[in-house]
Amino acid sequence: MKHHLISAADLTRDDAVLILDTAEEMARVADRPIKKLPTLRGRTVVNLFFEDSTRTRISFEAAAKRLSADVINFSAKGSSVSKGESLKDTALTLEAMGADAVVIRHHASGAPYRLANSGWIDGAVVNAGDGTHEHPTQALLDAFTMRRRLVGRDRGIGRDLAGRRITIVGDVLHSRVARSNVLLLNTLGAEVTLVAPPTLVPIGVESWPCEVSYDLDSVLPKSDAVMMLRVQRERMNAAFFPTEREYSRRYGLDGDRMARMPEDSIVMHPGPMNRGMEITAEVADSDRCTAVEQVANGVSTRMAVLYLLLGGAEPAAPAPHARTEETK
Repeated sequence: MKHHLISAADLTRDDAVLILDTAEEMARVADRPIKKLPTLRGRTVVNLFFEDSTRTRISFEAAAKRLSADVINFSAKGSSVSKGESLKDTALTLEAMGADAVVIRHHASGAPYRLANSGWIDGAVVNAGDGTHEHPTQALLDAFTMRRRLVGRDRGIGRDLAGRRITIVGDVLHSRVARSNVLLLNTLGAEVTLVAPPTLVPIGVESWPCEVSYDLDSVLPKSDAVMMLRVQRERMNAAFFPTEREYSRRYGLDGDRMARMPEDSIVMHPGPMNRGMEITAEVADSDRCTAVEQVANGVSTRMAVLYLLLGGAEPAAPAPHARTEETK
């Protein structure tokens, strides 16, 4: 792996599979009475959040603490940033404090790349979401969830998602989750189809490694996983569709539509959900919806990322065939 994780495009297939395999080992830690490893003891991880996010920040904090790292949570609100301090000065302050890794979430696309390539900081930089650009660890936890559900926990080790058909539905235009997922899933061999209103499809999408459709009903019967995206009204400065009811009628997932999906397919959502708009309560609360699993898997996946960036380049546990004292 590279020193930083800025984009899903930074990952080769081997890198991605290594992270997923390591996340599988980290997930086993969650089943223990004491959910800690000493791997990053003495290391400092800073959560540098210029944008609000409860789910992602807590997930990274839990991941770092389970690896025994010291964690500093930095929020732009109430800090020197709100008084006009620049990203450079903030980075230099963190460097002076001895940050080994900086997990950054920023409203400006490209901010993590700027931080990683500026020379302001020597530690690893992890992109936790930048503008409408990317969110690579979300794509990794989504891929981890898909591999567990579609391939199987035991049989998934060392495997990718080759040949799996993944459909991503909704507000693709404003979704960094969609961008990272398209890149990573293509690297892992999956076939990705985007479904959205024409107004919510990005310019230049023809260069993305995926198909585009405007007809959800035609795609559902051949989808192994359907990922519903939240409509991000906070990023919209115009009317992108007539009404919420019209959007839900054409692009929302309800029980009838879910019934048209293959029997063993799954429904995903990166959260938070607009229940009743892009997804109904019936679907969100069904056994086929992995939204809660994705949150749990996020901790394991981010543990794997931090471990591989700061701790080592090999999986955190012996290979499955290796014998231990317990199995002798």
